[in-house]
Amino acid sequence: MIYLILLILSYTLTYLIKNYYIKNAILDKINERSSHTIPTPHGGGIALALTWFIGLIYLYFIDAIDTSLFYALFFGVVISVVSFFDDLYELSPKLRLLAQASVAIGGIYALGGFGSIGLFFFSIENQIITNIFAFLLIIWFINLYNFLDGINGYAGSEAIFLSIAGFLLFGGDHFIVLALATLGFLYWNFNKATIFMGDVGSTLLGYNIAIFTIYYTNLEPTNLWIWITLFGVFWFDATLTLVRRKLNGEKLSDAHKKHAYQRLTQAGWSHFKVTNYSILLNIVLFSLVYYISNIFIAFLISIVILYGSVKFVDSKKVF
Repeated sequence: MIYLILLILSYTLTYLIKNYYIKNAILDKINERSSHTIPTPHGGGIALALTWFIGLIYLYFIDAIDTSLFYALFFGVVISVVSFFDDLYELSPKLRLLAQASVAIGGIYALGGFGSIGLFFFSIENQIITNIFAFLLIIWFINLYNFLDGINGYAGSEAIFLSIAGFLLFGGDHFIVLALATLGFLYWNFNKATIFMGDVGSTLLGYNIAIFTIYYTNLEPTNLWIWITLFGVFWFDATLTLVRRKLNGEKLSDAHKKHAYQRLTQAGWSHFKVTNYSILLNIVLFSLVYYISNIFIAFLISIVILYGSVKFVDSKKVF
């Protein structure tokens, strides 16, 4: 029953926020990075975040979530609040980075640090190195999820995919709560979006995925590669795009529309088609993880598939 309530809550809050933003003309500004041409409300992530934290607190009080994971995930409140004000007032990059660094440190502390990094034939056990890696991973996941939130249904469908994949592989009611909190919002955002997620939603989702990655890697080191593989569509696009722009001598702080999903829309693909393409690609990545027992082989195959996907995008629209 509680899960139905959470779904209805997310759906209703998104609807109310959408109407409030439209009534008060609080709309997303069209700029050189936008993949939209019509000003649209961008506060849908508020509904997602509120539903998520309510569900998270419920799980805590019925002892349905590990305490360390709860506190680590609950640190996401900070990034959501800061991102909410960033959506409204465009905070300075330094302030945003300070907030991200704070939640990264808080999340790592709540999880008791990052145990080890398994690198194929050896592992890194040095806690200074592993915790620095965890810190950078959280910062990168927060920002890349924000970068990849640009077209209808894209960021939301990725969150639901990762939630379902996480539940099927590891269990845990927290995955169900995240999926439902996102699904209620996604109804208003999929295909012809009437509201966007905004930073308040995308940064929180990126933070959550990073925390899941660290938490489950602490339980079993090879789980790092499971989460890296599952999250491949987003991190591969964001990272490769960053590297290619750097090699081209571009100023990385400048706005751009060179991510794979953006170039596909420029090539004439609809948002709906691009999002469905990413969903199919995610299903392939999940199949690799699920059916191939050696996760390192599954990871390497995923890299080949993801690189091939980017080359396909290049054939449609040059970088």
